[in-house]
Amino acid sequence: MSFQQEWGQIRSEAATGTRLNSADGGTSGGDADRLVVYQEDLGKVGHEAFQLHSRLKKAGDITRGAAGDGSTVKAASTLSAHGFTMGDALTTTATTWDDQVKTLLQACAHISNHLDYSKKSHTHEDEKIAATMSHRDGSATSVSEISRYYR
Repeated sequence: MSFQQEWGQIRSEAATGTRLNSADGGTSGGDADRLVVYQEDLGKVGHEAFQLHSRLKKAGDITRGAAGDGSTVKAASTLSAHGFTMGDALTTTATTWDDQVKTLLQACAHISNHLDYSKKSHTHEDEKIAATMSHRDGSATSVSEISRYYR
């Protein structure tokens, strides 16, 4: 199979799976499965992101060196002071590494914070819905009673 044939096949398969729902009752794209997320799953993923953030913050800081004394930066400046171009390269590497680690730390924090917010927000919404769908005495409204409102 040539590249063009394979590429065309991949594109047609992707187009089949990405059709949008239509107002005229057309078929939806992809599988019929629906996304189901449980709060415990959100909590686990958020916790893992938080733990990764904590570990990466310590382990990813190569500029301070293994002893925490800034040995990487010291080595780079010493090499540069003695005329080695390796010193500048080490400084560039450490700076680039530090920037990449900070970006990853921000992503982990964003994931953790967003999932914590989502979990709390959905819990609050569920409580609000439960409160509005209950009888005056506080007992839950049955499914059959709710379905009467939608007939």
